[in-house]
Amino acid sequence: MRARRAGAAVGAVLGALLSGVLIAAVLAGCGGGGVGVDAQQAVAPVGAPGGQGREQARDQGQAPRVSRAEISVTPRDGARQVAAAGPLEVRADGGTLTEVAVTSGDGTPVAGTVSADARVWRAAERLRLATQYTVDAYAIDPDGHPVAKHTSFTTLVPRDALIGFPTPQDGALVGTGMIVSVRFNRPVADRAAVQRGVTVTADPAVPVVGHWFGRQRLDLRPERYWRPGTRVRLALRLRDVRAAPGVYGTQWRTVAFTIGRDQRSTVDAAAHTLTVRRAGAVLRTLPVSAGSPRHTTYNGVMVVAEKFPLTRMDSRTVGFGGEYDIPDVPHAMRLTRSGTFVHGNYWSPPGVFGTTNVSHGCIGLRDTKGGGADTPAGWFYAHSLVGDPIRVVNSHDTTVAADNGMGGWNLTWREWTAGSAL
Repeated sequence: MRARRAGAAVGAVLGALLSGVLIAAVLAGCGGGGVGVDAQQAVAPVGAPGGQGREQARDQGQAPRVSRAEISVTPRDGARQVAAAGPLEVRADGGTLTEVAVTSGDGTPVAGTVSADARVWRAAERLRLATQYTVDAYAIDPDGHPVAKHTSFTTLVPRDALIGFPTPQDGALVGTGMIVSVRFNRPVADRAAVQRGVTVTADPAVPVVGHWFGRQRLDLRPERYWRPGTRVRLALRLRDVRAAPGVYGTQWRTVAFTIGRDQRSTVDAAAHTLTVRRAGAVLRTLPVSAGSPRHTTYNGVMVVAEKFPLTRMDSRTVGFGGEYDIPDVPHAMRLTRSGTFVHGNYWSPPGVFGTTNVSHGCIGLRDTKGGGADTPAGWFYAHSLVGDPIRVVNSHDTTVAADNGMGGWNLTWREWTAGSAL
């Protein structure tokens, strides 16, 4: 998941409320085999830049209490062509705001002001054109029950302009399995011309090749995982590049990030274990519960894309009706866009970990309500980075698709380079 984004804190009026409150909530669910739609994020979080564990209702025990506070954001989640002048507003009904963080795609915070009653936050500055923004808002109800909401929107893109939205963020420290991804705001007809304007260089040097997934997504990676300590630089040199008839690029931007230590994990769905290795040596083996026979976990390499200290998981967002709605899933790390997570589980009996697969496709680790630092889930969360690869083996499912999250490592180098427009 993304590193915690800088944001516009609600301010001194909320000083007392901010103490001890750090939550994150996301609407979505685990995505095992057969789930082909993306998790729809209606509420989410600041994590360490993204949506939910598909756990069976009978495994949940008593239903956790849901906060009476509700957060609304204007403009709506997913809105496009939003005027740079706004309005941009966050409201808490039935409670008070404790924090609001609004950031652009490159991590630049948006300043804001909060009302005296701590119920309304408004942007205090004009937004930038052709920019994707994320909003992470937190509130509590009168009983102290927290709630979080995560939304995103894109400001007005001038007609006929091509804009690329890259990940990871500038300045990030990521794992060795990080794949650079650039998503474009409109279809690219001349993919070769655009790809020439998107380059990734590394120090120490290593060849990096792009692979197109459709006409609006270009991923780039080396043949093998990055070497620890590598400094990576993504250059978007798209200004005046003709992407399609009448469509030209406008960007001249650089994003730099660093590769951290080499940590690779393996989940054996049959043995119910997660083995963590650092530089090839076993660091720890943890008992897990993977996807049930009905909702199996994908096989293959998946990469941590986002981290959420606390998140909400709602089965309705991934096509499971009202089977579950868990407002406070701890230590959640997203692995796929379709909703597969590795996360803490406090509602299942401790005996299932290491013995039985009961989830809706996610990988569950024993945890406590609220997230315990000394639990298996807390330990793994603290020792993981966005970009860390996790390989699943011995699950009765297909290999995760290459375009589902950072699944590109499941393609051979020959298959990967065949997707380049150059």
